[in-house]
Amino acid sequence: LALNPWDVILCISGTIISCENAIVVVVIFYTPAFRAPMFLLIGSLATADLLAGLGLILHFAFVYFIPSEAVSLLTVGLLVTSFTASVSSLLTITIDRYLSLYNALTYYSERTVTRTYIMLILTWGASVCYGLLPIMGWNCLKEPSTCSIVKPLTKNHLIILSVSFFMVFAVMLQLYVQICKIVCRHAHQIAVQRHFLASSHYVTTRKGIATLAVILGTFASCWLPFAIYCLLGDYSYPALYTYVTLLPATYNSMINPVIYAFRNQEIQKVLWTVCCGCFSSTMPFRSRSPSDV
Repeated sequence: LALNPWDVILCISGTIISCENAIVVVVIFYTPAFRAPMFLLIGSLATADLLAGLGLILHFAFVYFIPSEAVSLLTVGLLVTSFTASVSSLLTITIDRYLSLYNALTYYSERTVTRTYIMLILTWGASVCYGLLPIMGWNCLKEPSTCSIVKPLTKNHLIILSVSFFMVFAVMLQLYVQICKIVCRHAHQIAVQRHFLASSHYVTTRKGIATLAVILGTFASCWLPFAIYCLLGDYSYPALYTYVTLLPATYNSMINPVIYAFRNQEIQKVLWTVCCGCFSSTMPFRSRSPSDV
């Protein structure tokens, strides 16, 4: 096959995604202090994005060096599983942040740990099921007319994935609206109790809302173009449209470590310890709420 520049760009993106998220996975896995539900969910997100990056690399390698329909189904199944798990992990992190504010008094309990494991099981169970569909026979290899904009996925399969994404996005939007309300209410209560100036209350509230807007805006700008095109596009459309909308979606997996992991002070301490020994590995961690991350 002639080398497609878009495939090269996707492969490069996959390499960057893999390196970033591999760091997060290793740090969380090998640090005993990172066993709290918040870090388990961040680890789930990093694992999903790591698999997505590896899937992009493997897809490029197999398409150009080992062309095979069976291998193509496996790599596409891996990509569907990983990207579905990535989006679902973002939802679980949002739910965890909301509950840490809404049920602040009971958040640090065994119930939270149990709920976290249940969300992880549901996230990866559903993602694996979605990814196995092409391998189990739900593909368009025998009927090209049923193909979607992403071969060998069928149009119906991609519609289900797109509708699922819009449902996840709607729930996240609603939860972040509720989080904004809680943050504003808490900031106002603290300002009244400590006799802060109105300007201080305004700055604190604006900072919190701006952070949430960046998180949700990044997610929407990366995934919405591709999700909309999955519903409107057809297999007969030029492949260029698919690449143009799919590439920003992969960038979400590149940005996630920066937003959810590298901004975390505890993870930063471990990274500095590993890189240059600026912090002692025995330094105690400060317990933080997911809403602080």
